[in-house]
Amino acid sequence: MAGQVAERRRPLDEVDRRIVDLLVADGRLSVNELARRANVSRATAYARFDRLQADGVITGFRAVVDPVALGRSIAALVFVDVEQNSWQEAQDRLLGLPGIEYLALTSGGHDIVLLVRAPDIETLRDVVLVKLHGMREVRSTQTMFILDEHRDLPAPTDPTNPGTAT
Repeated sequence: MAGQVAERRRPLDEVDRRIVDLLVADGRLSVNELARRANVSRATAYARFDRLQADGVITGFRAVVDPVALGRSIAALVFVDVEQNSWQEAQDRLLGLPGIEYLALTSGGHDIVLLVRAPDIETLRDVVLVKLHGMREVRSTQTMFILDEHRDLPAPTDPTNPGTAT
């Protein structure tokens, strides 16, 4: 779990944050180029990179793809309310649904929020009205269509200024 890793993490200093910012912007940087841009030695860049991975700060690398190019042009946020004390079972079952790109347990008006992508409105309808509403743990849903989105914005690494990336 992320909370367990967070307990072991060392505080990030300015060099760590620079390295993370550079990798967020371009995860394909070589260590030599990373060292040059971060203004540290190659040995320091290697050591910091390894430590950031070991500490769970850097959790992986991936290709960022256009969902429309993959044929998933319909996107919606689905807010889900579940039966009390059934959030774990609901979460496990929801993760198995087709088109689920993101799931978060939430507080406030709804228990869970999903980002669902589908090739067409009929497929999304089936996910929500047939599959979701067919789960005994699900009490109700509210669907909000995404009209436009800005994906993969850089995560802020400066805890004193959470509104911007450093």
